[in-house]
Amino acid sequence: MVALAKREKVPYRIARGDLDGKMKCRVWRKLHAEEAKRFDQAYLLMEKHPELGLPDAFALVQSGMSIEDLQQRRVRTQKKAAVKEARGSVPGSAVDAYLAALIAEKAEVAVVLGDRTLVDVLVQSEPIAFKLERSGRLEKLQVVLLARRTLWDPLSPTLDRDQKLAQKPLPIVRQPERRPFSDPRAFMPQIGQEIGITLRNGIRLKQLLVAVGPFDLLVGQTGNEIFIPLHGIARRAEQEPPAGGEAPAGGEAPES
Repeated sequence: MVALAKREKVPYRIARGDLDGKMKCRVWRKLHAEEAKRFDQAYLLMEKHPELGLPDAFALVQSGMSIEDLQQRRVRTQKKAAVKEARGSVPGSAVDAYLAALIAEKAEVAVVLGDRTLVDVLVQSEPIAFKLERSGRLEKLQVVLLARRTLWDPLSPTLDRDQKLAQKPLPIVRQPERRPFSDPRAFMPQIGQEIGITLRNGIRLKQLLVAVGPFDLLVGQTGNEIFIPLHGIARRAEQEPPAGGEAPAGGEAPES
C-alpha cells in the first residue's frame, strides 16, 4: 500500500481504497488535482529528506515552512518538555511556606523589579502573579527579588552591581526554555552552600542557598530568606566576566 501511495502520489487512505476495490488512485487525482499536487510535493520532499514522515512533509508543503524551521520548532518543543519535566521534579513546599508566612504576618516587603523597588504588603500568591495590598496585582515575571523590608533596606546599599545591567536590565523572556535558567535542578547540589548570582537588573548576591523550588530560589538565612525567581537570574558566579573596571552602584530607593 505504501508503494502504491508513493507511486501514485496519493494519501494512504486512497491507496487503501484502491486495493479494496473502491476509488482508483488515478480517478482521485483527477477529482482532487490541487490536493494531489500537494502530495506530489510532499513525496518529493520525503525523497530528498528520508527522515521526514508523510505528515511532516505534507505539513511543510501546506505551511510553506522550511526544513530548518521544522527542526527549530522540534528543538523548542523538546526544550519546553524538558523544562516542564524539570519543574515537576522539584517540590515547591519550602517556597510556598515562605510566601505563606509573609502573607500571614502581613509583613512589609520590598519587591524589586527591573528598574525600581516597590514597598508593599503581600496579600496573595497566585501561579503567575502576586497580589499586593496597595499596588494590586503584579505579574511574577516582573519580579527580580522579594524580601522583608527590614532585611532589604540595610542590605541593598551594600551590594555590588553590574553597571551595564543596572542601567539597562535584561528584557523579560516569556518563553521559559529561552531563559538563562529554567531548570531548578541545576541548583539542587548547592543547597546549604553559598552561591553567587547576578540578577537581570545587575544586583549581585552572594548568599547561602536555603531552598530550591520549581520556579524560585530562597537564599540567605533560614527564617529571613530572600526570594529569587529563576527568571530573574542573568548568570551565576562561575559565568561572571572578568573584572573590567565596574564600580559598585548605590542602593535603590524604595517607592512607597
